[in-house]
Amino acid sequence: MPASSLDKQRINLQWLLRLRFGEAFGQAMVILFVSECMDINLPTLALLGVVAAVAVTNVVIAAWARRAPTITERAVAGVLSLDVLLLTVILWLSGGAFNPFNFLYLVHIALAAVVLPPRWTWFLVALSALSFGALFSDELGPATNDSHMSHGDHMEMHLKGMWVAYAVAAVFIVYFVQRITRALSQRDEELARARELAARSEKLASLATLAAGAAHELSTPLATIALVAGEIRGAASSGDLPAVEKDLTLIEDQVGRCRGILEQMSTEAGDSPGEAPDQVTVVALLTEVVAAVTRPNPIELEIAPEARDVSLSIPRTATRRALRGLVDNACDASPRDEPVRVEVELAGEHLDVTVIDRGAGMDATTLARAGEPFFTTKEPGRGTGLGLATV
Repeated sequence: MPASSLDKQRINLQWLLRLRFGEAFGQAMVILFVSECMDINLPTLALLGVVAAVAVTNVVIAAWARRAPTITERAVAGVLSLDVLLLTVILWLSGGAFNPFNFLYLVHIALAAVVLPPRWTWFLVALSALSFGALFSDELGPATNDSHMSHGDHMEMHLKGMWVAYAVAAVFIVYFVQRITRALSQRDEELARARELAARSEKLASLATLAAGAAHELSTPLATIALVAGEIRGAASSGDLPAVEKDLTLIEDQVGRCRGILEQMSTEAGDSPGEAPDQVTVVALLTEVVAAVTRPNPIELEIAPEARDVSLSIPRTATRRALRGLVDNACDASPRDEPVRVEVELAGEHLDVTVIDRGAGMDATTLARAGEPFFTTKEPGRGTGLGLATV
């Protein structure tokens, strides 16, 4: 059972226990009023004993609920079932089926419909129907055997009792439903705030991972620039201008790599202004992708003849980054010296690009977690996962 459902049942039980305390107090007041102020003989001690049982079981259940790690639907259904049985005993002791307060069976059914799933609700319906039917075995019950009231008086009292029972049932149902609905709404608001905080935490984790990855990517070209700067200094002092020109060209290339990494970091962080479509051939695009890959794996590029001269109108930089990311992932998944194959075919008006690695695939544990945000098997700073959670 989901954790959210268990939390919901704990809230339901808490309000149900509060309702039972009110129920016990109300029953005691009605019993004392009828026995003291009306011409009806009631087994007062027996009835108060049942009311005491309601209060005692409430205390026991409340103590158990505080220690229980979870509250299940079965527990809530059990409490409502106990209330139906105790109500049946009270009704049998005070008039049986003739008691107008048999209307209170509907309170338990209404509560079950609000706090329990259909199977438990129908169980409470069946239990209430059987309990009500059992009252007909002794229609008036022991409470009216010694009554001196006429049939007309009985009917008048019964009708007034029905009115009181209706009012009591309506008040209990409306009060309980409103309060539990309010409590569940507060829980939903708290869950929404928790989800918002989790989303912010994930964003921060993504940015931290992105920064670590950028630092890792930038370290190589920056180290190259530092090394070449030293070589330029030596070549300049010896007057070797061709070597200086070669090193300057290398520095320009490495600066371009750094600029590309920073642009990629900006795009992945959600700060991309967009890119206008550019015309590029399939061969030129895939050549740029392969040239940008820095992994040691050999890249085998196979472009179908009919696709080689196809001109594409695409956001060139973004597409190149996306394809490079696929190739980089394929290289990471493959053994160090195993080739990664890139196949390009023309399928009608679409271009199919297939990247084939030599990896072992995902085991059952990794596959089960593949959809989690930022789950990755790579080293810290080397990736943020497959991104399946956004699909």
